[in-house]
Amino acid sequence: MNKIYFYILIIITSNSCGLKKEVVYFKNSETIDLELKDNSPILRKDDFISILVLGGDENTLKLVNPPQSQGGMRGYATGTPTNNGYLIDEKGEINFPLIGKIKLEGLSRNQAINLIEEKLVSLINNPIVNLQIQNFRVTILGEIKTPGTFTIPNEKVNILELIGIAGDLTIYGVRKNILVLRDENGRKKEYRLDLTKSDFINSPVYNLQQNDIIYIEPNQSKINSSRVSSTAGIFVSVATLIITTINSFKK
Repeated sequence: MNKIYFYILIIITSNSCGLKKEVVYFKNSETIDLELKDNSPILRKDDFISILVLGGDENTLKLVNPPQSQGGMRGYATGTPTNNGYLIDEKGEINFPLIGKIKLEGLSRNQAINLIEEKLVSLINNPIVNLQIQNFRVTILGEIKTPGTFTIPNEKVNILELIGIAGDLTIYGVRKNILVLRDENGRKKEYRLDLTKSDFINSPVYNLQQNDIIYIEPNQSKINSSRVSSTAGIFVSVATLIITTINSFKK
């Protein structure tokens, strides 16, 4: 009997060690040289941005900072200013008052600010531009405690921060094969991350961009349990049908 308990203890301990390997992050952090990368978001087509210009005289500022429109989403759909906002069109441009067309696609937030300030300098003394991406949203799905789409107000979030916002992965989430879908040049590109190894921080998708989609797949244990539940449900349904049929004949 004592031998049986001993073997059971070994099995439990072995399974616990295996589970730890599956769920622990940064297992080799002592051996990885982590690089700090610029995580400034890049402007893209269909981004909706707000622009506020400061400096210069009040009359000129009124021209470049139009009052809030009552048109609602109509302005968003047509690419015209709404609530001091602009939709980057299919050419990667916005139509800015007093300046005209400005191509912003492919620029970082700071590069876009510098470009607009350069174009305004002949019209406004010491212009100061504040630009924000209004549609900076990321989506996380699958084996996460709080799946959904999250709006990021400061336009900067990395994969670990988003996981924290969403409440961390469930115990069934596969940490070695995180899928990140990103729009690049009009196409969806797939990236894979292994959160159990520290070098994932050097991935191009460690710092997330607007409209990224993250998927956490279930592990084999969750898949097997789902199959068992499905099979059990079918068995119960069939058994219920048989019993009902038998009872109807008895009557």
